[in-house]
Formats: sequence, structure tokens, C-alpha cells
Amino acid sequence: MDRPDSAFRAGAAVTAPAPATAWLRGLGSRQDTARRRLFVFPHAGAGASAYRLAAHLPESIEVCTLQLPGRESRFAEPALTSLDDAVASLAPLVAYHADLPYAFFGHSMGSLIAFETARRLRALGGRLPGRLFLSGMRAPGLPDRDPRHELPDDELLATAEFAGLDAEMQELLLPVLRADLTLCETYAYRAEAPLPCPLTVLAGADDESVTEAELAGWREHTSAGFDLHLFPGAPHLYVRGAEPRLAEIIARAFPARD
Repeated sequence: MDRPDSAFRAGAAVTAPAPATAWLRGLGSRQDTARRRLFVFPHAGAGASAYRLAAHLPESIEVCTLQLPGRESRFAEPALTSLDDAVASLAPLVAYHADLPYAFFGHSMGSLIAFETARRLRALGGRLPGRLFLSGMRAPGLPDRDPRHELPDDELLATAEFAGLDAEMQELLLPVLRADLTLCETYAYRAEAPLPCPLTVLAGADDESVTEAELAGWREHTSAGFDLHLFPGAPHLYVRGAEPRLAEIIARAFPARD
């Protein structure tokens, strides 16, 4: 695999990562038209197919959605339970495919992974995202108000994520969701200088898992621009059904170059 020289700042170095196609669904899907790239980080329990942003974004934006182990095409692999482990795998992948101006979109758990991946890229000396779109998650360093990863199975199955699923689907989803909750709830924020990337923070206005003040706390983590968008009447998983409006916000704020 050849490294695109334009993907790196002066002095940066990176080794070839693991096969990207396992981790990044959609990579190369718009190779003839793409001028920008959007890396999408899904929420807890979700696989890459949970997001339909590509259909609503222009052909000039290639959408690469993260496929974590333990779900969909990677069902046979053990799910990760450490955010540090996830970032250690992802940062070199992103750096290797940063030949185009790019941005991150993460929802809930995906926001934390996107944020820490950007910080790891900074440590590596790699090209940084032109903007982070962070959705449905309180700012890093704020306490988790409702830890669930150690709940007994029956109590975890009674939570909203399993509503409407039959017993077979619940059995399949349970270990993945528990692993993802462990990843989020054992995450230990480490203070660093704010990122030089602008942040757009989004959430459903009726999301009971996060307050507007917790969302506004992201402002402390950027030395660049900051925007906050609330979707009226929307719950935590507002992304499903709000793709056209979300894509509009992303396309408008997504820098053409960095």
C-alpha cells in the first residue's frame, strides 16, 4: 500500500496500518469524485450500516464509516472494551488515508472515539481533521451519570437499546453493547491542550442522556471555532431520520481545504 505523501505534515511518520477495508466501510467508494472525506464513528452497539449519511452528502464527499470488531462483517471478532485500544488501531488508519481534507462525525460513543483519535493524530504529528462533528455526548472529563456496563443481563436488557428486539437479536446485541458501554464508562480523560480543530456539537433537544450545559462543555476542548446545534423534539438517537438535515449541516461546515 502506497502512502499518499500529501497526507502528512512535515516531520510526521507512520507505519502501514492493518487492512483498512475491515475498519472503514466506504473507503474508495467515491474515488473518482471525492475531494473531501468524512470519517463516521457510530454509537454504542451499532455497526457501520446504522448510518445513511452518504446518500445525503454530495459526491465530492466520501463517507468512511467505522466498523468496530464484534458487529456485522466483523461479528466473529471480540469487541473492544478499551477506548485506548480502539484509538491505537484507528489513528494510524486515518493518518494513512488523510490524503484529502477530512472531518470526523461521531455520535455518542463515537464522539469520544473521534475526539481521542484526533488527539492521538496530533501526538503522531499527522494531518488533523478540518472539523469535528460531535453528537449526543457530554464533554470529556464530565462524570458519567448512569454507568451501566456492570448491570446484570436482565437489567441491561430492560434498557432502551433493546426495546422492540426479539430474544435472538437481544442475545446477539448484549455482549457488543456491554463491551461498548465498558469502553465508554472506563474511559479516563487526560488533560491536554485544546485541539486546533473547530467543533460542531449536535444533539436531540429531548435527549435525556445529556444536558445542554454538558454539550456546551466541549467548547473548552477547542482553540478554534465552536457551534452547538439542537434538533427540536429529537431523542438521543435522532440521527436515524435526521440524515438529510444532518448532512446539510456537515456539508455547509465541512472545510474544503485545511
